[in-house]
Amino acid sequence: MEIAKADGESAKDIAIELTNLSYHYPNTEEAGLKNISLSVKKGKFIVLMGKTGAGKTTLSLCLNGLIPQLLGGKLTGQVKVAGRDVSKTPVQLMSKFLGLVLQDPETQLIGRTVEEDTAFGPRNLSVPLAEIQQKVDHTLEKVKLKGYNQRLTEELSGGEKQRLAIAGVLVMEPQVLVLDEPTSELDPIGRAEILATLDDLRKKKDLTILLLEHSSEDVIQTADEVVVISGGEIIWRGEPAQLFRNIPLLQQHGLRPLPVSLIGWRFYEKGWIPLDNIPLDIPSAERLIRTMLFKYGQGRKNFNVSQDRKYFSASEEKAVQVNNLSYQYNSDQPALSGINLTITAGEFVALIGQNGAGKTTLARHLNGLLQPTSGDVFVQGMNTKEYDTSDLSKTVGYVFQNPDHQIFSATVEKELAYGLKNAGFKDVEIKDRLNQVLKDTGLEQYRQVHPFTLGKGERQMIAVASILVLKPQILIIDEPTTGADWSGVQAIMTLIQQLHLSGTTIIMISHDMELVARYAQRVVVLHEGGILLDGHPREVFAKEKVLFEAAIVPPQLCRLSLRLRDIFQEIRLEPEEFTALLESEEIP
Repeated sequence: MEIAKADGESAKDIAIELTNLSYHYPNTEEAGLKNISLSVKKGKFIVLMGKTGAGKTTLSLCLNGLIPQLLGGKLTGQVKVAGRDVSKTPVQLMSKFLGLVLQDPETQLIGRTVEEDTAFGPRNLSVPLAEIQQKVDHTLEKVKLKGYNQRLTEELSGGEKQRLAIAGVLVMEPQVLVLDEPTSELDPIGRAEILATLDDLRKKKDLTILLLEHSSEDVIQTADEVVVISGGEIIWRGEPAQLFRNIPLLQQHGLRPLPVSLIGWRFYEKGWIPLDNIPLDIPSAERLIRTMLFKYGQGRKNFNVSQDRKYFSASEEKAVQVNNLSYQYNSDQPALSGINLTITAGEFVALIGQNGAGKTTLARHLNGLLQPTSGDVFVQGMNTKEYDTSDLSKTVGYVFQNPDHQIFSATVEKELAYGLKNAGFKDVEIKDRLNQVLKDTGLEQYRQVHPFTLGKGERQMIAVASILVLKPQILIIDEPTTGADWSGVQAIMTLIQQLHLSGTTIIMISHDMELVARYAQRVVVLHEGGILLDGHPREVFAKEKVLFEAAIVPPQLCRLSLRLRDIFQEIRLEPEEFTALLESEEIP
């Protein structure tokens, strides 16, 4: 698909120019990119969206020459960035002009400390030492890592590592910045801060930004344009508003719709509003609902929330008991302090909080990966101080935030079979469990594929499957949807919900407040190593001011509910709880 330049554009106005770009990875018949032509003006903020495996990351790696200079394969067509022919420019030289933040931040961290890592690029360009220090301090402040200079990179949370990876690129002051899901592991306010920083840099320094992203709400606020890629081809390009009002198009290409737009789409389908009236933000949704109620609802107010979703009923049996738990890493302030928490068997609990609040640290105490500095942790009555992780793993399944931390086998099938063989299962049962889990997770087609040839979304599902096959009584899952497209998110969450309905205790760490609101029965908010809030999602998300202290922004529909307090008695969590208001009326 060819996308022409706008009228009046000249070569010096263009930051990125792709002409008939096609690419085949080594030893593959199917093209990763197919005849892509794309022109991006300087100073624009462009968002590239599409399903996992659509070709987004492949395209980004072409922009600084990593494809084909490092990864090989066959590339045809032309790539120009900042006026330079990428095929004729070494990767190390391109780093002066184009900064690339990879999807997995850990692949970009080199230094032992935060300061060393941020300084790596300027040092390799022989920037004077005093200037390097000034650049490092200034850049760390931009990404909210001020004061972290001597912090060990190995002790950073996933979100803090993402901030550091961004800092390592920003410090080079490139003309073009390409970011592959750079905020996927950040808390909600952290995401907003990073995107605001990028947008500010774009405006002040005429920086061109190409952002690869799955998050719809973030995109609608920042993007000049959205480019949708599918099967290695560009299939749509235009303004965000046009895309996010077209719900069928979003569903067709695995893109996540805005919750408020789902309300509007329902009204549009019924012929109550024109397409252009579908809301894309909370104020517009509030105005729409008030208008519709005034026009059709006859002033009806104070509607009770529909009955909550059905879940497995938690018993009185204690699955987890945490007593006065404190923990301190070697080079830091206490990560946890005085934690007391009881989780009963069969609950679905979400742990939320800003990056570094202690969520993962707490979770790693529940299977013995970490031992308390003080206090005790009991799992199914077992004190974790008295049992090895291997013993606890028979009861507690743990899926890491980064799937690559637990994948090591040569094929997907061997990865799933490994735990079963170690647990002493016989070949017949191993085969039966493998077949069932591969089917449930949609991984059958990848049975004999090496996991590291797959995208991060698929690797995340493999990590989940390798634990599910063991049928643990308690499942701890740390950021289960990171790197997954909307279709993948729905598949993973449906699977987790099914496990919960069958009686598994679920403890989920997530920065995705929409998923927390939709699936969790209980929300525990951690802040600075302690528990700030603990309750039902409707109760917790109603406390907007308190959540702000913990860098948490309630889900979009919860915020909408808070603006409609005079109509709703309680927080509403799903679009259907809004549309049911009017659908019960006889509207012509």
